[in-house]
Amino acid sequence: MLTIAFVDRVGSGLWASVSVLYFTYVSGLSIGQVGTLVAVAGAAGIAGAPLGGRLADRFPLTHVLITVQLLRAVASFALLTTDHYGLLVVYCSLGSLGDRAANVLTKLYATRIAGPDRVRYQAVQRTVANAGWALGGLTAAAALALDSTAAYRWLLAGDALSFVACALLTLRCHEPRSASRTVTTSKQPSPTAAPTGPWRDRTYLAYVATDTVLFLDDAVFKVGLPLWIAHTGTAPHGLAPLLLVLNNVMVVGLQVPLARFGATTAAARALLIPLSVTFALAGIAMAASATGGTVTTTLFLTAAAALFTLAEMLHATIAWELSVALAADTSQGAYLGVHGLAQSAQRSIGPLAVTTAIATGPAGWLAFGGVIAVTCAIQHRLVRERLTRGPLSVAPVTVSEH
Repeated sequence: MLTIAFVDRVGSGLWASVSVLYFTYVSGLSIGQVGTLVAVAGAAGIAGAPLGGRLADRFPLTHVLITVQLLRAVASFALLTTDHYGLLVVYCSLGSLGDRAANVLTKLYATRIAGPDRVRYQAVQRTVANAGWALGGLTAAAALALDSTAAYRWLLAGDALSFVACALLTLRCHEPRSASRTVTTSKQPSPTAAPTGPWRDRTYLAYVATDTVLFLDDAVFKVGLPLWIAHTGTAPHGLAPLLLVLNNVMVVGLQVPLARFGATTAAARALLIPLSVTFALAGIAMAASATGGTVTTTLFLTAAAALFTLAEMLHATIAWELSVALAADTSQGAYLGVHGLAQSAQRSIGPLAVTTAIATGPAGWLAFGGVIAVTCAIQHRLVRERLTRGPLSVAPVTVSEH
């Protein structure tokens, strides 16, 4: 699965950095049309996580993942066949749906195959994925130097082929054991049993809501830093891509070592306190970057990028553990699918949050970091009662998958 993660992200790196340019220069769309297309596709993708998780509780996980990868491949190839706006929206929406489903399915696979070592496995997988993304991005940058529509089409084709390769590689993966496809020995759940599903589990839904806020750091690198650099006018314009490189290098080098601090459920919950402090400091650094000249601004922005990256890695470690520990064993796919909504929803909320911070100025960044810091504390308290009650599942009897 690590090889699959690498191939997947190489393909995504080829396409993600040039998709807007493709729709502009190859498909001939206006800025407004591109924005609407991206928004609609992102909204459609929100359904991918819960749908993928639900299917993985009913069918063999590897079979569902292969289907999703083929859906992504078909959607990408289909983009090459038309410049019709309506069809482009449909194909991008299908691709986004498959992308979000694949994300939760690979997490579920890691949870089932790695067991107690799931946090370290996820850390290694994320490191490999970031390396693949960087390779794909560098390849895309080199291809764009050709300045031709053919280069854009080949990058999109490469993305589609990467999904085909992922599907073929998944055929070789062992199907992990699952407690999801079970029956219970009694119709009456025990006093500590979880609700029948994540949508009736108020604690889990509240946890997902708080995690949506904690995922806002993603929007900082995609939207916040580039726009803030342009807004301040004192930072070098070439700083934004360098800060993205810093983010990538830190994740590749530090994600696995940091994972050991969240290897247990109690340790993961405890990490919410230093995470809260890190978010607060990151907001302060962003606010301070508007107070000086070029050198001062550059130093504070670099510090902010490093702090937000540290927060990103700590939160990833925490979320990998808590999202599973709070879930019922007999409905892991459904629960992780609902948790996937946090990251999907952030893609809509995040840009709005960071642009609001930018428009407000330094005080906006202080509030941005402060709100996320407070949310960390809220989550720390929220999960305490659930975790002290022990595992949330009824006694299962495994049913044959044949």
